[in-house]
Amino acid sequence: MNADSATPTRWRLVEIWGDTADLGHLAWSIVIGVAVSLTGYLVASRVLASVVSTPELARAYAMLAGLGGCVVSGVICAKLFAPKREVVEGTDPDPRWREEVLAELAGEHGDLGSVDDLPPSVVREMKELEIYDLFASYKPRAKSIEGAAS
Repeated sequence: MNADSATPTRWRLVEIWGDTADLGHLAWSIVIGVAVSLTGYLVASRVLASVVSTPELARAYAMLAGLGGCVVSGVICAKLFAPKREVVEGTDPDPRWREEVLAELAGEHGDLGSVDDLPPSVVREMKELEIYDLFASYKPRAKSIEGAAS
């Protein structure tokens, strides 16, 4: 392991579709996926060619078997390769980071509105997630500067 990192040095991590993956495990997953799904397709195609009346229908069913192989290969890879993400609970990040995230969210979607306008079920869920106070106390910098000036 690296002295400054909790990630083993043998992992080469990449981000794919918003998730983290090890390049080696990703390559093996692709190989396993191709092998299992293609084998499922080819075996089903050969078996169904003699059972089903038309070749088109046999190919269609064989494709379903290949899709089933994709699901099976996903299960195999999930068992072989553990997730690479780290979930850390109980740490309190810098409050400025939260403000920056809220400012970015407000910039993308306009005004965040008021928590007073939310339905009770949403307020209850926000309180369960312990983010209600964060949104209730958020004031955009421009408005808080204007309020301080007047």
